[in-house]
Parts: sequence; C-alpha cells; structure tokens
Amino acid sequence: MTDVQAPPELAAQVIEHLAHARERTLGILEPLDDLDLTRQVSPLMSPLVWDLAHIGHFEELWLLRELATAAPTDPRFDDLYDAFRHPRRERAELPILGPDAARAFVDDVRGRVLDHLARVEFDRADPLLADAFVYGMVIQHEHQHDETLLATINLMEGVRYPLPPAARASAGQGEVQIPGGEIELGTDTEPWAYDNERPAWRTVVAPFHIDRSPVTNARYAEFIADGGYNDPRLWSEQGWAWRTEAGLARPQGWAPAGGDAWTRTRFGHTDDLPADAPVEHVGWYEADAFARWDGKRLPTEAEWECAAALGGIDGVGNVWEWTASDFAPYPGFRAFPYPEYSEVFFGDEYKVLRGGSWATDPIAVRTTFRNWDYPIRRQIFSGFRCARDDH
Repeated sequence: MTDVQAPPELAAQVIEHLAHARERTLGILEPLDDLDLTRQVSPLMSPLVWDLAHIGHFEELWLLRELATAAPTDPRFDDLYDAFRHPRRERAELPILGPDAARAFVDDVRGRVLDHLARVEFDRADPLLADAFVYGMVIQHEHQHDETLLATINLMEGVRYPLPPAARASAGQGEVQIPGGEIELGTDTEPWAYDNERPAWRTVVAPFHIDRSPVTNARYAEFIADGGYNDPRLWSEQGWAWRTEAGLARPQGWAPAGGDAWTRTRFGHTDDLPADAPVEHVGWYEADAFARWDGKRLPTEAEWECAAALGGIDGVGNVWEWTASDFAPYPGFRAFPYPEYSEVFFGDEYKVLRGGSWATDPIAVRTTFRNWDYPIRRQIFSGFRCARDDH
C-alpha cells in the first residue's frame, strides 16, 4: 500500500506558500516600469525580467515536467533561463521574454501547477514528494530570487523605490561565552532542508566567545576612521589586492557627510547612517579585516550554528553573516535532487554566510541554512559578527 501523507492538509500548506511567494515577487516588481525591468543594472545582476521568467521556468521544470511529464512551454527556455549557460552580464542581450510575456508565462505555469497539485499523492517513498519536498524547493527558490530582485533594485541609479524594511538596531552589545563541546550540525528532520544542510553530523567545537549582535555601523565607522582600509596588515593578501584594485574605502551605499558623520543610500533614498543598525553590504574580505582590527576573527560556521542553536546571540535574521568557513559538503553529503544547487560550488572559492537577512522570507531561514558567495560580494545584504578563542 502506498504511504501517503495527509494530502488535503499538506496540499493546502503548499498552495498557501506558493501564493505568498508569487504575491511577494509581483509586489517587488510592481513599482518599476518596463525599462527598469529589462535593463542591465549591473554586470553582477540579471535584468529583473530574466529572474521573473527564470522563476517560472524552474517551477515548470520540477512541478510540471518532472512530476507530470509535461512538455516544455518553449524548448528554448532551457537555454535562456539556465543560470549556468549564460553569465548575468550577458542575459540582457538574450532573446528573453519581455515583462508582459514573462508575467503571462509564470501565470500560466502556476495555473497548471495548481491543477496538477489537486491530483498529487505525497508518497513517502518518493523523496521528491515526501513532505512535499519538491514544492518546498520551488517555493524557497522563488523567495531566494525575490531577495536577488531586491539586491538588484538597490543598485539602480536614478530610481526612488518604495523603501522596504531595514535591518533592525542591535538588541545588545558585548560578547557571549559559548562552552563548546560536541555539537550536532545540519539536519535529518527539517523536511524542506537543502542537500547541503544534510545529513546531521557531530563535531567538537572548542570554547569560544562570540559577539552578541552583528557589528554595527557605528563600530564599523570607527574601523574606517582608524585607517582600517589603508592598513595592509589587517588584510589578507588576496583581500588587500582586491581592495586596492577596487579602490574601496567604505561599505556600499555609504558617503561621508562631514566630520565623522556618514550617510547611507538604499533604494534611492539617502539618510543619516543609523548608528546602531548592523553594518550591511560588506564583503568577506572587509569583515575579515575588521575582525583583525578588533583583535578577533570571524566565527566558523560550526561556531555560528552552535551559538544560534543555544539561543545565545541576538540579531539573527538582520543581515547575512559572513563566517570563516569555506563552502564544503558535510560528511555523508549526497547531491539531491540536482548537483547544480550545491555540489558544483564546493571549494575554497566561496565563503559561507549564515542567519538570513531582513530581505529573506522566514520560510527560507533556519539555523541550519547555509548561504555562500564569493568573498568580494557586497551587493548582497551581508554583515558579520566577530568571535575569539576562549583564553
């Protein structure tokens, strides 16, 4: 007998999450005109309309073509909307769908997905359907692209976009002492966890101290005022070469306002820099240099997860937090359901970020969630907190 999981309740949850993700996607794009949706804002980012159609194509691939053996809407889309076939800087030159056609495409896909969902049996023996995993993957994928949409919009010049929520002021200062010991990382039980979060495994962490909250704008301004961007002793060799070539002297969006004051521009709005909010839009090299200046270091992702699981730190979910760790598989890792999500990125080129940001939907944030990016990335909503050994 097929072991089917309470389909009405599970299907209702899936429908609710699908609707929420789509409402969010379209709401993010609604204030923008067609020119802004189609233009190349930065070589680091896709045109917004590419992301929109990519969301629909990914949904079609997994929820129609994989589950229902449906034919593709257009075979060309497998090339146009495959994130590995064309770098972001080239996508504006591709024959991609325009805004109206992209909206029609994602709407058509969604209608067919909901029709098919009414007939789906969530068979525990099928790893794609157990706990509605494949639907959770598609839902999280859309939310992750929504965060990418916001990062792209934040880079637009000449556009005053309705201000979205900002990272909150830090709740507490100082450090927390974490006793360490044998800890469990990852998960075997979270139904929608990605493959890089699995399997749960145990490791030993030495006792350490970690900042109670992410580093604030005020504290980072002290680093700048003390010549942090001009002291190669604080930077790794690769970091100093990158800082020098890019001519960096401050986080993305900051501008001097006279004396020790700074302004911050986000989504086309310029205001006084909020001193107690976490610093944002800094790359890993900058975070690493600050930690050295502060006599500390970045926490490993094992330390970060240990501290977060114990509930000893504040401000989680304000900004993505850089860790000292390279993106690597856990012992016993198995790529599922496709290697391009995690496996192809493993290695020392990418650093792990933890915790989520103000732009991350709660469904895509959990203690075990692992994000990763190049250490030079600053357009993402990234900050950090520091740690030090317990001695």
